[in-house]
Amino acid sequence: MKNRHHAFVIEAEAEEGIGAAETWVRQELGMQIENNPDVVVLRHGLFSVEDARRVCESAGQAPFTGEYKVLIIAASRAYHEAQNALLKLFEEPPPGTYLFLILPSLGGLLPTLRSRVQELGAGGEPGRTLSKEAEQFITATREKRSAMIKKLASGSDDEGRRENREEAIAIINGIEAAAYRKFSGGDGEAAALLSDIATLRTHLYDRSAPVRMILEHLSLVMPKNLIQ
Repeated sequence: MKNRHHAFVIEAEAEEGIGAAETWVRQELGMQIENNPDVVVLRHGLFSVEDARRVCESAGQAPFTGEYKVLIIAASRAYHEAQNALLKLFEEPPPGTYLFLILPSLGGLLPTLRSRVQELGAGGEPGRTLSKEAEQFITATREKRSAMIKKLASGSDDEGRRENREEAIAIINGIEAAAYRKFSGGDGEAAALLSDIATLRTHLYDRSAPVRMILEHLSLVMPKNLIQ
């Protein structure tokens, strides 16, 4: 079985993004979209804290008919307070629940929320762009990766350590996105890497997570040609 993200963001206008999310749901989950009470599409102008609370309540309800539940949220803009209200849900959705947030621009997406999602393209494929930090990490020599890891494992205060942990999560998300694309093409090494990341992700959001050990492990097991 494929290793799958459960939380996604799509940069697109509402209807285009909803179509992309529905394409992914059909292809990856095998779900019927039409007249399916387990596929919930929510359209908003400005996405508020109250809207976020309703999303969290809906996500907590069990599927009506099948194994999976899907929430597709399209908005013209999401208040930062609303994004913060989604953090816990997007970090650890209920089992079998898949989440999609669609915005016309990801420029206002909080780093804390971005680090918990995988970006999808408007066609429903994994996002093609990696963060600058992720691309640097993937393409760096082992020596340069070690220097990056040492920096990310440091921090003079709680805020600095939090920022470094968020950057580490963004790097891991980038590695995962690149591996997912290779895995979709039948690459066996990428499949093993995705399995490792799925295991490591359960520990990464803990404040005491061993960021250095996690990144050092990924540095060792990453295929050399992860980015073509």
